[in-house]
Amino acid sequence: MNIIFGDSVNTIPDYYIVLELDTFRRNASSDTITAYCLVEKPAVNEFANIESYKKIHEDVIKYYKLREWNYCEQAIPGLVGRWGGELDTFYTNLLERVRSFKESEPPSEWDGVLLKD
Repeated sequence: MNIIFGDSVNTIPDYYIVLELDTFRRNASSDTITAYCLVEKPAVNEFANIESYKKIHEDVIKYYKLREWNYCEQAIPGLVGRWGGELDTFYTNLLERVRSFKESEPPSEWDGVLLKD
């Protein structure tokens, strides 16, 4: 899996699939940067469903930021194994975060951004 950050996403040709992953903020800064995954070679048997998988992925990211844990918890397992398995670790980690947030809601000021030292 290739990861790109920030505005460099705008330089990627349209024939690649670009999926948003996470947005990060350094603890001492208000600036954020978003990480994206560049899917170069999806599995041939997925071609017919790529747009559907992409939409579900985008919805998971959107609803994660909106704290819609149930949607995310139901949708993420359906994405595992897609994209040739390239994003499986991301999906597994995101599902763990969702389940953790279901048990203990993040603070009210949480905006879906991950804090990094």
